Amino acid sequence: MPEPLNDDTRWAHLHERLAEFERRLLDGFAMVPERWAARLSERTRQWACAEQAEAPQDQLEVLTFSLSNELYAIGSEHVAQVLPLHQYTPLPSTPAYVLGIVNVRGRIVSVLDLRVLFELPINGLAERSFLLILQNPEMEFGLLIDRVLGVAPIRREALQGGPANLSGVRANYLLGVTAEQCTVLDGARLLGDPNLRVMVEE
Repeated sequence: MPEPLNDDTRWAHLHERLAEFERRLLDGFAMVPERWAARLSERTRQWACAEQAEAPQDQLEVLTFSLSNELYAIGSEHVAQVLPLHQYTPLPSTPAYVLGIVNVRGRIVSVLDLRVLFELPINGLAERSFLLILQNPEMEFGLLIDRVLGVAPIRREALQGGPANLSGVRANYLLGVTAEQCTVLDGARLLGDPNLRVMVEE
């Protein structure tokens, strides 16, 4: 007749069975990274839509990004997508702020270098630069950025005017500056400026 198990042994067996059950459960719901990424992306989209529907009128949802060690943001309603910039084709006889063109899923999109347009320090392309594509029904182009920092809501009434030394082209596209010194760009004004339109043949 086997000896009765003491309390410590019973607890040890119980923990082993629970651990085995948890392992099988996790294995049963295992998912390849691509499917996890797709599911997380869909959840993020759903949450963003829900938050946007509930957002008060005085709030603006912006995508924040870094450029030449400065912090920028732009209304997310103007952002079509963000993707790594692997390569581009320079365009001759275009303004200096036109970096070139890229092929985005069969569409030819011009790329603007805000560092040149805004007269920011230029140290060459970052090791991993990104393309922020702005779009409205009439216009589409990409902006060269260093990296995406995230999406956040800001209160319109909290936006301040630009500093006194902010002038020239950058001031023309300024929506306001946050208390954290994040320069919020006016996406509608950028997309509506005919000077930024680059005619490319597809």
